[in-house]
Amino acid sequence: MNYSNSHSLFERARKSIPGGVNSPVRAFKSVGIDPLFLTRGEGAYVWDADGNKFIDYVGSWGPMILGHSHPKVVEAIRNQALIATSFGAPTELEIELAELVISIMPSIEMLRMVSSGTEATMSAIRLARGYTGREKIIKFEGCYHGHGDSFLIKAGSGALTLGAPNSPGVTEGTAKDTLNTRYNDLPSVENRISANEGGIAAIIVEPIAGNMGVVPPQPGFLAGLRQICDRENIVLIFDEVMTGFRVSLGGAQGLYGIRPDLTTLGKIIGGGLPVGAFGGKREIMEMLSPVGPVYQAGTLSGNPLAMAAGLATLRTLKDENPYSELEKKSAFLETCFADNIRSSGIKATQTRIGSMLCLFFTDNPVTDYESAVTSDTNAFAKYFRAMLGDGIYIAPSQFEAMFVSAAHSQEDLERTVGANRKALSSTTAN
Repeated sequence: MNYSNSHSLFERARKSIPGGVNSPVRAFKSVGIDPLFLTRGEGAYVWDADGNKFIDYVGSWGPMILGHSHPKVVEAIRNQALIATSFGAPTELEIELAELVISIMPSIEMLRMVSSGTEATMSAIRLARGYTGREKIIKFEGCYHGHGDSFLIKAGSGALTLGAPNSPGVTEGTAKDTLNTRYNDLPSVENRISANEGGIAAIIVEPIAGNMGVVPPQPGFLAGLRQICDRENIVLIFDEVMTGFRVSLGGAQGLYGIRPDLTTLGKIIGGGLPVGAFGGKREIMEMLSPVGPVYQAGTLSGNPLAMAAGLATLRTLKDENPYSELEKKSAFLETCFADNIRSSGIKATQTRIGSMLCLFFTDNPVTDYESAVTSDTNAFAKYFRAMLGDGIYIAPSQFEAMFVSAAHSQEDLERTVGANRKALSSTTAN
């Protein structure tokens, strides 16, 4: 494929934008090529600046569960844009979306809208600290909760991909209040709590880790966290920015039957527009200003365009319930990929939950950060380039998910399986 226009745009962007991108993982640095500049998306497909067409499994990093430019979402955005794009004042759309989310997720009794997933997680941590009067939080190595200072302590996602899991600019004071533990390891959580008795405000976790690849919770892990938090009066926060409305209509908490105290959301609830939200128990949420003393604000929170797009998306998901079909499509890819791995002889393993899946270039079972980073990132880079050259667009990082959408056809899936077979063979050969 010819990528000359994308290359020219990247060279131009590097003169005015740090690194030429507005989010690090977009730079394609870990896969050894210049990034694609995309121009259009429709259904399961995206087109780049050179006119190349790709089957898309990035889906704007998850929110395009209905596919790009879904007619109902486009109509909702268009109709709202004709009225107004922003007020910085309350609208009925905010109430409608909050009520819809609350009706789907029983753990959420009240909800506050923000403008990004990072803002949601930062605000949830502040709220938990204000509610408990404690300062320390527990997070898990390899889980990524946005770029807030408290979370860039052995973070995953872009920071992990670039090999810099600790970020300059995060103060020692902030770092000492963030305690890292191993995902899927309850004893490590107990040890942290014992060493900081009475000092833990919150445990924040991706109930399905999606930023060190796709790493499912082991049986009993989430239930164990719930029991620990109940015993120690710690706020349990599920970061469902990625998994909310993705792995099931009720998110990971609906899938596993665990109720957190607070939940952070994003991506799908904005239908592809910038959005975030956090919500949970009424007694905790009413600690927020203007009702309570914990301050949190945002000029564009509840932006009417994002609310309209989110309502259209969630109503469509609720009415059409595509999850059984998404499960079938994703299971087909998983099964066929497994066959291709066996026939290629390459060292690789897979994980999948619902319409999120990941191919790790390691033959170790992947259950946490330490096992995820045994992956051969050079092999992944070769694999990525081969898939891209065959018209399949996946995330440019070993440590990200593939997202299947309702728009992917059986023909798309079969083409993807064929490309996967060829890419694995070429990776082995090289």
